[in-house]
Amino acid sequence: MNLLEGLNEPQRAAVTLPPRHALILAGAGSGKTRVLTTRLAWLISTGQVAPQGVLAVTFTNKAAKEMHARLSAMLPINTGTIRGMWIGTFHGLCNRMLRAHYRDAGLPQLFQILDSADQLSAVKRMLKSLNVDDEKFPPRELTWFINAQKEAGLRPAAVEAWDDWTRKRVELYAAYEQQCQKEGVVDFSELLLRCYELLERNEPLRRHYQERFRHVLVDEFQDTNKLQYKWLKMLAGEGAALFCVGDDDQSIYAFRGADVGNMRDFEREFKVTNLIRLEQNYRSQGNILDAANAIIQNNPARLGKNLWTEAGSGEPIRVHESYSDGDEARFIVEEVKALANEGHARSQMALLYRSNAQSRALEHALFNAGIPYRVYGGLRFFERAEIKHALAYLRLIANPDDDTAFTRVVNFPARGIGARTLEQLADAAKAQGGSLHAAIPLLKGAGGAKLAAFADLLVKLREAASLPLPELAAHVLDLSSLRTHYQNEKEGQERLANLDELVNAASGFVAEEGAANTEGELSADLIAFLAHAALEAGEHQAGEGDDALQLMTVHSAKGLEFDIVFICGLEEGLFPHENSLVENKGLEEERRLMYVAVTRARQRLYLCHAQTRMLHGQTRYNLPSRFIDEIPAALLKFLTARAGKSAPGAVLPEPTFGSAPRPQRSGALRIGQTVMHAKFGLGVIVNAEGGGPDARVQVNFGNAGMKWLALSVAKLEAA
Repeated sequence: MNLLEGLNEPQRAAVTLPPRHALILAGAGSGKTRVLTTRLAWLISTGQVAPQGVLAVTFTNKAAKEMHARLSAMLPINTGTIRGMWIGTFHGLCNRMLRAHYRDAGLPQLFQILDSADQLSAVKRMLKSLNVDDEKFPPRELTWFINAQKEAGLRPAAVEAWDDWTRKRVELYAAYEQQCQKEGVVDFSELLLRCYELLERNEPLRRHYQERFRHVLVDEFQDTNKLQYKWLKMLAGEGAALFCVGDDDQSIYAFRGADVGNMRDFEREFKVTNLIRLEQNYRSQGNILDAANAIIQNNPARLGKNLWTEAGSGEPIRVHESYSDGDEARFIVEEVKALANEGHARSQMALLYRSNAQSRALEHALFNAGIPYRVYGGLRFFERAEIKHALAYLRLIANPDDDTAFTRVVNFPARGIGARTLEQLADAAKAQGGSLHAAIPLLKGAGGAKLAAFADLLVKLREAASLPLPELAAHVLDLSSLRTHYQNEKEGQERLANLDELVNAASGFVAEEGAANTEGELSADLIAFLAHAALEAGEHQAGEGDDALQLMTVHSAKGLEFDIVFICGLEEGLFPHENSLVENKGLEEERRLMYVAVTRARQRLYLCHAQTRMLHGQTRYNLPSRFIDEIPAALLKFLTARAGKSAPGAVLPEPTFGSAPRPQRSGALRIGQTVMHAKFGLGVIVNAEGGGPDARVQVNFGNAGMKWLALSVAKLEAA
């Protein structure tokens, strides 16, 4: 096949670049995945590199599988060769490297991976064993702290402790590391940090991989964190070509550690001369793209691009203002009904919101109207409780000393092992310096007898360890009594179906990825499957069912597209979020988030906002989001009456809706305006609520902090 057929000129230029560092700025809907995969196929088919000489990094397992599938269709080589290529997520590739060099990495051969829930459980156990007050040091916050340090490449000894509280968190970080090392487990952040340290200190190994991978391709480069970028730089070495594809305008994961600055750093540090912009959009109509361009151009320090399409201008962008969030939901319900009656599929309509708390009013209205809907981003398959229980038993077959797995199922299904018995077992294990499983013989009495029976169950499970993986999984479900437990539950049929699906997943895994060999009495397929399950835990499994309306946060919508999109809650303080107004570069990230939301729509886009909204049990009075004003009026169609725009500082006439008056704006002041206060000095209005004599504004006075001021009392003057 002609790999270059159908590519536009910038896409073709990117695919056929010489083997030098390159940065591809790929706008939304510009064919990014096609370019990345075709580049890979082009390098191999033209003999510039062997399949084993390429490293390709994606951000999801789904993207990696899609790349494998496309390469299989593009290249005349067997699927086994393609399957063996180094294509995967950062975590998946690091897991593969650490498995191959576990001794050099200081890990046991059968090390297990903790997903986020297991990591939290491990932190809780650690705090309990050290008698640490979990109210003063909440386990979830401590987990975030540990992961943040790892993602910055910092071990406990390197973390700067500027106060007693931070010093204690660093001590707990060190204790957590010791616990993980003792149990032979690693969390997601540890995979990357351990792999980076392995390459950093082991020069022969580092040189081996640098010489092997002559081409390193990276997808979604704007979402990389500092440590991921350092890992890529180390692998690139002196001679490899880094081919990085990303969009700085779609960098929306700063809360996960993503650093959009990596793109500029890469351009500068690697002296990138091959910078190609993919600006032709194959998804959205012209008015939608013009709106997205107008919004994002307000962000400074962009690398810069301008989306365009040959599809024509299309429909105007519809703007609807409601009095309340309930009214907003009712409007959307009626609009969805009308669109469905016109023949539009509900599955191609999406309701996007900034905060999960917004979904309540929407779901309530949809439920009452009998409209089927699906909240995208619910529990994934490997995160469901019954699946995690089954996997815990499988993990104990692989490693009886895995305390996290042990704790999950030692009394599930219930076998009469109480909290007091488990405390005694933990104390014995701590005194012995070993695992909970190893300490079982130390306990006597009724509790000890019940633990001994559980140990016998594990022995029976391990006796079946050499069975083919699907048979082993089915055997574990029966012998552990998990099936019996859920059969006796009132609503256990769905859980039983999930357990059956786990056996199917094991069969599919062996067929596609299985090693089909054994190491002693332990199936190599089991170890690989457990790693696969942990790595897949964060992946969304699309459900089958009715033609359902899609509800999701804007963050969840990244990478998706729909014919019709409603963006709800476009109000100051909500979108952009109020926290962004006081965070460094927070507003820029919110604007990128809005850019992502707008570019999800193919044909029709609704921008919805309400004057009042119930959030966290309180009524909020809102002003329309600044993002609406950043869109040229010629692109918009207002479905409700709108006050005419006036000069800054002017009082706008207030429309009314039905019998309910719109809450008044705060006099002649507006959000974003600079004001002067006699006591606090210069400040910027960041929020407003109420009306008439109850009107008040929130002002950021810099060094004097954030202040809520009643306008009937405070003497604020426009600066």
